[in-house]
Amino acid sequence: MTSISPFRDPTLPCNIRIPIQDWDRAPWNRWTFQHVREILPTTQVWRGAGPASVLPADFRDIDVIPFEAEGQAYTIGSFLETSYANGFLVLHGGKIVAERYLNGMTPYTQHLSQSVAKSVVGTLAGILIGRGMVDPTASLTHYLPELEATAYNGATVQHVLDMTSGVAFDETYTALDSHMAQLDVASGWKKLVNPNWHTNVWDLMLSLKDLECPHGTSFRYRSIETDVLSFVLQRAAATPLAELVSRELWAPMGAEEDAYFTVDAAGYALGDGGFNATLRDYARLALLHLRGGEIDGRRIVPTEWIAGTRFDADPRLFGGIYQEVLPAGAYHNQFWIEDTGRGVYMARGVFGQLIYIDPGADFAAIVLSSWPEFVSTTRTRTALAAVRAVREALL
Repeated sequence: MTSISPFRDPTLPCNIRIPIQDWDRAPWNRWTFQHVREILPTTQVWRGAGPASVLPADFRDIDVIPFEAEGQAYTIGSFLETSYANGFLVLHGGKIVAERYLNGMTPYTQHLSQSVAKSVVGTLAGILIGRGMVDPTASLTHYLPELEATAYNGATVQHVLDMTSGVAFDETYTALDSHMAQLDVASGWKKLVNPNWHTNVWDLMLSLKDLECPHGTSFRYRSIETDVLSFVLQRAAATPLAELVSRELWAPMGAEEDAYFTVDAAGYALGDGGFNATLRDYARLALLHLRGGEIDGRRIVPTEWIAGTRFDADPRLFGGIYQEVLPAGAYHNQFWIEDTGRGVYMARGVFGQLIYIDPGADFAAIVLSSWPEFVSTTRTRTALAAVRAVREALL
C-alpha cells in the first residue's frame, strides 16, 4: 500500500500539501489519520497520574494463517499488506499475541478512531448509568430541555444509545448537501461551504425538526445521535466530555498514553468520531470489555451494562443494508452486535476502524486503517473474516 512519510519538510517544493476540505480522503488519509491534531483543534484526554495497566505478551506467528473472503484467498500477512492497515493487534487469554504497525505508525501514534469513538461514548454512558447519574429510560428533554423544540422531543436516552430515534438525518457521506456534510462543517472537520449551515454541533442538533418514523421503531445509523448522547452525559455530570472520559474511563483503565478529541468552533468535543488514541490503549479498552468491565480487579463499567449490550439488543429493529455485513446482527448501546446469541460485539468506524470483542473466546482484535473509501462492504467482510480466522486458529 502507498504510504506517506511521517515527516513533511516545508522547504521541499515536492512536499505533500494537505487540502483542508479533503484531509480525510485518499490518499491524504494515509498520513492524516495519524496526525489529526496537526490539522484540527483538539482537546486532551489525560491518561491520569497512575501506572499503565500491564498488557503481557505471548507473540504467535499469525501471518501465515489462511482464510478466504469475497472469493479470494488470503493469509493474515497478505491481508495486512493489501488492506490499507496502519495497526493490527490481537488479544487472547489476556495477552497480546500479535501486534503490527504499518505505514509509519508506531506504538505511540494516536490514530483517529472515526466512529469507534461512539463506543467510547457508549462505554462512558454505561458507567454513568451504573452510577445512577443517567437514566436510560428518561426523556432526552429531562437532561436537555432545549430539545423540546426539535424532533428529539419524545425520544429517550436509550433511543439515542441504540440509534432508534425517528429523527430525519441523512448520513450519506459523499453527498454535498446531506446532514452528514453539515455535521462535517459543524464539527470543524470541513470549512463552511454554505453560509446558512451551523458552525458547531450543538446548534446543528437544535436545528433537526423533522421525523421520518416514530421513535423506537427501527434502527438507522445517525452519527448525530452520539453527539446528543454526549451532551446528555456532559449535562448530567456537569463536566466536559474529554475530562469525563479521562476521569471515568481512560485513567481508571490504566491507559498508557493520553488520547484526544477533535473540537468544534464552540469547543465541544466530537463524540461521534473525533477520538484518537494508540493501538495498545484501544486494546486496553477491548480488554476492559473482555473482562466484563474490570481491570486489575477494579470495577470500572457495570457488568450488567456490558451483559445487556451483548445480549439485550433487538434484532427486529435491524435490517436493510446493515445485514449485508451482519446478517444476524443488531445495534445496542453504541456497539454493533454480530450475534446476540453468542454476545460477540464490536466498535466500527469508517475507513476501516474495528475493535472486535468476543468474550466467550477471550479474544479481541483491533484494526486501524485508512481505506480509500468511507464504507466498503467487501473490505468490511474481508476484515471480519480475517479476525475470525485468527480467532479460530487460536482456539
